[in-house]
Amino acid sequence: MGNPACRPVLDEKLNRCILISSDAKMLPMVSRSAYINRLVFKRSGGRTSLNIWLDNLPGGCKCFDLVVKFCYGKRVELTAVNIAPLYCAAHFLEMSDDLQPGNLICRTETFLSFLILSSWKDTFRILRSCESISSWAKELQILKQCSEAIAWRSCMGPNTIKSSKKEVQCLNFFAEKGHNTNEEKVSANWWFKDISFLRIDHFVEVIASIKRNGTRSELIGSCIAHWTRKWLSRIRLEYEYPTQKHQLPQVTIESLINLLPEEQKSVSFNFLLHLFKVGLILKVDAEILSKLERRIAFMLEGCRAQDLLVKNYGHGSTVYDVDIVVKVVEAYVSFLSDNFSSKIHAVGRLVDEYLMLVARNENLQASAHPSVTNEERSGICRVLQYQKLSQDAREHAMKNYRLPLNMTTRFVLLEHLNTTRSITATGSIYHHAKSQAISRVNKLLGKGWLKSQKEIKMLEQDVETVKGQLGQLQLCRAGLQKQVRRGIM
Repeated sequence: MGNPACRPVLDEKLNRCILISSDAKMLPMVSRSAYINRLVFKRSGGRTSLNIWLDNLPGGCKCFDLVVKFCYGKRVELTAVNIAPLYCAAHFLEMSDDLQPGNLICRTETFLSFLILSSWKDTFRILRSCESISSWAKELQILKQCSEAIAWRSCMGPNTIKSSKKEVQCLNFFAEKGHNTNEEKVSANWWFKDISFLRIDHFVEVIASIKRNGTRSELIGSCIAHWTRKWLSRIRLEYEYPTQKHQLPQVTIESLINLLPEEQKSVSFNFLLHLFKVGLILKVDAEILSKLERRIAFMLEGCRAQDLLVKNYGHGSTVYDVDIVVKVVEAYVSFLSDNFSSKIHAVGRLVDEYLMLVARNENLQASAHPSVTNEERSGICRVLQYQKLSQDAREHAMKNYRLPLNMTTRFVLLEHLNTTRSITATGSIYHHAKSQAISRVNKLLGKGWLKSQKEIKMLEQDVETVKGQLGQLQLCRAGLQKQVRRGIM
């Protein structure tokens, strides 16, 4: 390590480097470093040997070993991994050209600028090496230089980078498995993979630079979603975090929310909903969450039922988180209290379709709420307007044995009446079927609804029979129409 008469030693407990040397052998260090110069003349006091403590030196003792080699004229190998810490250490030790021409600050600065401007991969290696010296890297503009270089190259395209095809492969966040993206999309997203490895503070710097370059908001939003997906795959979400472990994920989510482009269509609804859920779990700043909730609520009118699907991350008894959707819908309704929207009916249909999707999960049934009494369930069912539900919703309700018996009966009878009405509306000859169905319905109604699952099954069989008759009638009608057309021709 350097010169035997002048060697650095690392004290890990105190996070300091100790320079052990004789006074006579210290001259090369003193002549190149103003910082060491002051320490030597302050502590020597005529002694022939002394120890110098360097607290919080950027890069630590390993980096200082390179400094010692440089001062004593030994060969120093500069790489993308050590150049940033060495540049910061040179500034810490005040090794400027004022002391000697071609000093360490000048040489490391030249090589650092060369790597940032010439190599895409080395730029990311430099950023990763700055994680342990963030404050110095930010103060000396290393983060800014790297971020601007990445932003510039992301706009220019992968052809401006001299690297193998493997290095510029695009990991398209939104493409489904087995789906081949078109050439334009691949060339636009090629930089996502490399940026996804950055730490959150460096990622924020890079995205800020990309925004200043005028990159499309949709592309920026896709990049943020890609980074978030990768980050979430590496952590475990817990509703109760230890204080220290809680801070970093919380700061990360707050940074991501603040980083989102303001344009409404820059990120997908489903991504925002996932981000909102994670924010609730981590208990991030209430003002930030409220702003995100408002943005999500105003996007409800233009989304699909599939966009509302958010998994429970292993928490809760159901596959999908229904509470998060309820919270967003409630926010939407509260925002419309003073500004009624004609699209509120579209949101109602959206919720209907969403409930049909999540209801396929067998745990999402009435029994999933043990605190709700039978009387309360019946009360909820009484206020439902059955005739306004969609056909799919009614069919699902008829098969849901967990619902109260009288509610299931209502759906079965309503389906029976609708089917017979459809038959008679087409000029059916099955008047007997109609009268028979209505007679049975009236009989059941007079008894005060059905009393057993067996009777419901019988009625369901009647519904299927009438449906079969309707199908036969439609086939006969189509055949007659065809014969009439032939006769006319």
